[in-house]
Amino acid sequence: MPGDGPLQDAGGPSTLRRLCVYNGGFLTQPRLRRILALAGYRVSLGLPRSGDLVGVWGQSPTAHRGETMARRHGATLVRIEDGFLRSLLPGRDGEPPLGLMVDHAGVHFDGRSPSVLEQLLATHPLDDSALLDRARGAMAWMAEAHLSKYAAVDPALEPPDPGYVLVIDQTRGDASVTASRADRARFLEMLVFAQEEHPGCRVVIKTHPETARGHRAGHFTAADCNERISLLDTPHSPWALFEGAVGVYTVSSQMGFEAILAGHRPRVFGQPFYAGWGLTTDEDPVPRRERRLTRAQLFAAAMILYPKWHDPYRDRLCEIETVLATLEARARAWREDRRGWVACGMRMWKRKPLQDFFGAHRRMVFDNDRSRAARRAEDSGRGLMVWAGKADPGEAVTRVEDGFLRSRGLGAALIPPLSLVCDDLGIYYDPARASRLESLINATDSLRPDQILRAGALIRYLTRSGLTKYNLSGAVPSLPSGHRILVTGQVEDDASILRGCADIRSNRALLERARADNPDAVILWKPHPDVEAGLRTGAVDRPQRWADAVLGGVDMAALLSCVDEVWTLTSLAGFEALLRGREVVTLGVPFYAGWGLTRDLGPVPARRAARPTIEALVHASLIAYPRYRDPVTGLPCPVEVVAQRLADGQGPRPGPFNRSLSKLQGLFASQANLWRS
Repeated sequence: MPGDGPLQDAGGPSTLRRLCVYNGGFLTQPRLRRILALAGYRVSLGLPRSGDLVGVWGQSPTAHRGETMARRHGATLVRIEDGFLRSLLPGRDGEPPLGLMVDHAGVHFDGRSPSVLEQLLATHPLDDSALLDRARGAMAWMAEAHLSKYAAVDPALEPPDPGYVLVIDQTRGDASVTASRADRARFLEMLVFAQEEHPGCRVVIKTHPETARGHRAGHFTAADCNERISLLDTPHSPWALFEGAVGVYTVSSQMGFEAILAGHRPRVFGQPFYAGWGLTTDEDPVPRRERRLTRAQLFAAAMILYPKWHDPYRDRLCEIETVLATLEARARAWREDRRGWVACGMRMWKRKPLQDFFGAHRRMVFDNDRSRAARRAEDSGRGLMVWAGKADPGEAVTRVEDGFLRSRGLGAALIPPLSLVCDDLGIYYDPARASRLESLINATDSLRPDQILRAGALIRYLTRSGLTKYNLSGAVPSLPSGHRILVTGQVEDDASILRGCADIRSNRALLERARADNPDAVILWKPHPDVEAGLRTGAVDRPQRWADAVLGGVDMAALLSCVDEVWTLTSLAGFEALLRGREVVTLGVPFYAGWGLTRDLGPVPARRAARPTIEALVHASLIAYPRYRDPVTGLPCPVEVVAQRLADGQGPRPGPFNRSLSKLQGLFASQANLWRS
């Protein structure tokens, strides 16, 4: 991944060139104008003057207006189209694009004349190893995350039994079909070829997403089906369909390009940009395309060099890796939330943040009666979600808990989280049973080089920015010299203590053990911020009996840079210490213990068999496991966006009502402590 920051981005130009348009869509779509501005174009009305450009949308029905004006005034014609990774849903659903193709020569889908993309494919060396490595990583990312031009596909849907021929339909009147001089007769001819060249095989016709969503008709209908031929109009992942296909047939669909990336040699009946480079079998070849390319070279030109990609969170041009991370975050939210949730065991103040996280596609239903909630979920086809600490062991529900980059401020202060984890197996802090995080860590030996690079860039950003779970401020005082061991306090009735500690379960016992095992070390005691604030239990009476210094109200990130070692029960501070290269000793079983990265004094499950690097551990726990929500745009987002928001101080803050609830909660906690004493 380029750059040393998280998903390093590219900015826009400092000067804009006037782009005269004669299509109202350029004026009514702010995202379209913004991407063009970042790419160096100022969308304008009026007649083109010397040096001006004329912009048209591909070969749309209104393109003739701009073509006429360009000829009349001798202006260069610029054809603009959506990027190959467009959005979650089709544009007719109202979602703006994540990128554009801006072409001063032609249009990529029309093989009758060269486009800038064709020129890149024909003449660019495409031999830079770093570029091709990025291409291979991005290709694998698309396949693994099931990303396509429209990413609202569900990998959980069972594809047809393997051994079928995949025929790809397109919408009637599509400009790429027209440019290929194709019509329904051509599509029917393609269907005949698919049957004749694969005798005895079933034929699956994949309908276009716009057809499935009722926007535009396709070329095939149910009347074209029989016992051998079937229509597939459900949101199946193209990548899952490619796995079971013995052949792929298309006129000019982008799915033909994706079929190449998946290892197929599609039979092509039109003249799309990907035909003619030795990777397809072409019914209507383009004579001037004589070069032979690899899949990585084709991808590098079409997906990295050609488009203008846009980062909607930071509002700037970006690299394809940022777009992949963006689309993956949105697709994950759609896939997990589109059927809706019934949520149980959620405190009142959490309900709005949960609705923001999980209710964008179908609003959540809250019901604290467990039996009734289960019935409502089953009757409505929704998932059942329970706050992890209130779920019964072994209960078949999705458990929800705060993520590891949570907020700028305490959860007990009722500050909404920027990250949450959903676990359908267990929960990360309970070692009694496997969790989804544990399975991700166990699978880290299959991580790709680009994933390791991304995790490494994230580690560097987090440590340079001083980010931790809560990101509290507080200067580090002068510390005693010597081998410094930081002992981190926790909330003693926290679920991670109750479920993750077999022997030692109190802060006092942790301090005693740390001092007993390290009599000559400098012991630094840091109480948990929630305990310091009087919001939760876990105060230690006279910690100076074991500690050389008590560090209340100190920034954890700054403190970790000053110590040599961290002792903890199950605190996330141990994980944050690992990011900074510190030795970590665990007495409980936190999620990061048992993988060979810590010294574990508690019993760890034998099923934790992998030996990940710190980058692999970070990829599992901060990239693959949690979900994130951008506090600025309100959209699902990658971890890098939340990290930057936290670094910039853009996280949410509690309102007056939440602050009052927090103080009341602290009063109850104080009364409970007095009662116990």
